[in-house]
Amino acid sequence: MRMRLMLLGGGNALGQALIRLGAEEDIGFLAPRPPEQGWDVPSLTQLLDDTRPDAVINLAYYFDWFQAEQVSEARCAAQEEAVERLGELCQHHGMLLLQPSSYRVFDGTRATAYSEKDEPAPLGLRGQSLWRIEQQVRAVCPRHVLLRFGWLLDDSREGVLGRLLTRAENDEDVLLADDRRGNPTPVDDAARVLLAVLKQLDCQAPLWGTYHYGGQEATTPLVLGQTILGEARGLHPLKTREITAQAHAERPDAGAEPQHAVLACKKILHTFGIKPRAWRSGLPDLLNRYYRHV
Repeated sequence: MRMRLMLLGGGNALGQALIRLGAEEDIGFLAPRPPEQGWDVPSLTQLLDDTRPDAVINLAYYFDWFQAEQVSEARCAAQEEAVERLGELCQHHGMLLLQPSSYRVFDGTRATAYSEKDEPAPLGLRGQSLWRIEQQVRAVCPRHVLLRFGWLLDDSREGVLGRLLTRAENDEDVLLADDRRGNPTPVDDAARVLLAVLKQLDCQAPLWGTYHYGGQEATTPLVLGQTILGEARGLHPLKTREITAQAHAERPDAGAEPQHAVLACKKILHTFGIKPRAWRSGLPDLLNRYYRHV
């Protein structure tokens, strides 16, 4: 890798997965520790003025964007301001910006898979914030890759997977929608995609733009939950025996979560040669790592 890579968010689950994968190929990252209050406009300005990397991978707010149950409006606003400044800095210093986004930029009203050509219409606060961030990045930093992920799963205790397993361990009622659809995407697979994109950008390929990636085989939260608990029972005692199906409209997050969130991944295949991997194959490693932390 000829480029010097700056990774913001190296301490979170996706950042750690990217560092692990990079180490297997002798690809290293500058991964500075964030200030106590988190990365903001002044700290990002100082950091990039001092370090001048060739590319920035912005995972600084990964947990809020992909794993948290809720994020406050004030937090979203601060993150939007910081990413806009990051884009301006990247443009000013001639750096590439690799910026993640999410299926949440769509409203979920169409049953077929969303392509990059479909017009975003986000429902909730997080989706609206991510859509504004996308627009900011496009406006201020032409040399960018925006990568929209499907349902990301990681090994954090407080994340989507961790909350499900905690309820199952405590014999709480587990209700999951049986009429939502999306692409589960283990965090190691997401890291593989990020690294593959960086390798081609390192070859001076001007492949700027917006791309979709999600694990192979769209499914429902109910089937995903049943599969996770089936795998987890061999590793840890779970009190919950069955998951109860619930309609999307009855879910507490129905107003913010797209009912249909399947992403079409043809563009990233044709442009970067990145093939989707089956999400089921990534669950054993993910669960093993999760239970090592518990």
